[in-house]
Amino acid sequence: MVIQDLIRQNYIALDLKAQTKQEAIESMAHILLKEKAINDLSGFLKDIYERESIMSTGIGYQIAIPHAKSKHVIIPSVIFARSDEGIPFDAMDGKDAKLLFMIAMPEDGTNAHLKVLAMLSRKLMHQTFRDSLLEAASSEEVLKLLYTMD
Repeated sequence: MVIQDLIRQNYIALDLKAQTKQEAIESMAHILLKEKAINDLSGFLKDIYERESIMSTGIGYQIAIPHAKSKHVIIPSVIFARSDEGIPFDAMDGKDAKLLFMIAMPEDGTNAHLKVLAMLSRKLMHQTFRDSLLEAASSEEVLKLLYTMD
């Protein structure tokens, strides 16, 4: 599974206005609902929050990657959102998240979500890549950056 299969231009929010982790997660999940990638918003959110309760998905470096396998996912998807202000996400380094990726995968027994998570994490560890995402002026630019990922 490659990132091109999971993210589209409509899945990108460059001006996320959320103030809290909950608002950010719900805003991103609403994109999934609007794009018909999930069939039940509250059920999907329950699965996301259940995963979040195990350990925060704020991974540091101003990045958060909330994710879940859920029976409510129809289309495997990745949502990208950027917050200029930053959102408290309980990261180990204490930094607010400015780059957020939501991974939504069907509950099908595979571990595709872990492969996507690993792929994103590897690329996001590079400061130049993070800076490019922070500076991207359009969703097209973001897609171009993401499509160059290994």
